[in-house]
Amino acid sequence: MSKGFLRRTVFSPLSRLLRRGASPQRLAWSLAIGFVIGVNPIIGSTTLVTIAVAHFCKLNHTAAQLGTHTGYPLQILLLFPFLHAGTLLFGTRPMPLDRMGILSLLQHHPLQLVRDLWTWEWHALVVWAIVAPLLMPAIALPLRHVFQRTLSQQPGQTAETA
Repeated sequence: MSKGFLRRTVFSPLSRLLRRGASPQRLAWSLAIGFVIGVNPIIGSTTLVTIAVAHFCKLNHTAAQLGTHTGYPLQILLLFPFLHAGTLLFGTRPMPLDRMGILSLLQHHPLQLVRDLWTWEWHALVVWAIVAPLLMPAIALPLRHVFQRTLSQQPGQTAETA
């Protein structure tokens, strides 16, 4: 990824939000919550969940969605570790990751495969739900300091006035 891409798609929108009056604290929490929701193991759920949580918590929707979209690559990378941790936590049999194992289940026991997939998914979601409350402040607190520093460096504004 180039610096220009990150500047254009992540840093510039956040900087504009700060210049338009978004508080560093609320912006940091919005981004952190969006990011953490963005890495949850239920693929396809992130945008709607982020909209609902941002609305319910009165957070900045733009920053929350930016956090969600920033987390997408990690969502794919963390899917299998979440699935594996879920099988360890609940003591279920591991998900077959080879093509032949999945095809065999699909051909001989399709309903069982659907049940197993759902079980592995919700177990992974429980693991994510355990990790998420720890990850959010670990992201939000350093971001708040970065946003406060960024805001104080802008002419005519200080972090205390935002």
